[in-house]
Amino acid sequence: MRDLMRGTALIYSSHSRCNVIHNDYIAQRALAGRDNKRVLFLPMSEAPRDGNELERQEFAYGNFRWFFRFYERFGLEHVPFYWTRHLRREDVDVLWHLLGSSEVVILGGGYSTTGLWRYKQLGALFEGEPGKFGRVLHERRQRGLLTVGFSAGADQLCQHLFRRVWDSPGDSDGLGLARNTLVTLHHEPSRNGDLWHAARRMPHCFVFGLPNDSGLNVDWGVLPSGNLWQVYELIVDTSWDDPADALHVKTRQGALIDHFDNTGRHWAFHGGDHIARITSPDGRFDRAWMTAGGRLLDYWTREPAAHGSIDEILASH
Repeated sequence: MRDLMRGTALIYSSHSRCNVIHNDYIAQRALAGRDNKRVLFLPMSEAPRDGNELERQEFAYGNFRWFFRFYERFGLEHVPFYWTRHLRREDVDVLWHLLGSSEVVILGGGYSTTGLWRYKQLGALFEGEPGKFGRVLHERRQRGLLTVGFSAGADQLCQHLFRRVWDSPGDSDGLGLARNTLVTLHHEPSRNGDLWHAARRMPHCFVFGLPNDSGLNVDWGVLPSGNLWQVYELIVDTSWDDPADALHVKTRQGALIDHFDNTGRHWAFHGGDHIARITSPDGRFDRAWMTAGGRLLDYWTREPAAHGSIDEILASH
């Protein structure tokens, strides 16, 4: 397997279990775990159907379970945890343990606001700390563990839910593992206007449109200088080739990852491209670089960068 950037947040959009994202970035990451080879799957963003709280959650896990079963022979453990109104403290204690220790955690699809409300309710009701779920995810990031967001989960791992750009009422703050980032999921070029609107409304955020099947592998931290760094690896996965799904898998049709900066310039990223961003704690210094066609460019000027690599950029700031 090729060398992959060891991200701490993987946010992606897919129609089914495309192999590059689900094997290379998720299953293999879990199998390489130091303390365990566990994937914790959380379908808590799925809403009840006809009063049944578990039906949609169990269905969502089933859409991943068939894929993960192949890896059980190699030691992979995959465990779901379902939300219900009748969870007991001992149930939630198990969740906190699994959430903190699992090599990979996946926040599943559904409704972004439903999942966020449930995550905060668990912390508030059982710990008196509405933000405990998010705090544990950030502790995972600091320890180098991977948290994955699929569909609604990808929205939740960003700085804000995308609905924030429309001033939708209610809580629109995300969990922030992909710092200062906004995404649209199951993206199509017809929604590029939404991306431009978001980039204009939220100039501190980098905005991406993720078509099926694509994603962002993200990590960030603090440099010795005190500056904040964030690196994105862009993933475009064309491995899912079921003819019945051809309409849904936009990357097989040539779709790339759409991006607008806050001046309105459009860029379409290929798989394997990278973006590095460095900001000062007060936000006054904010620079970025990106790779394109093997070249390292200054993000704002599009001119060749003075540095030879992203590692060199991080080391010099």
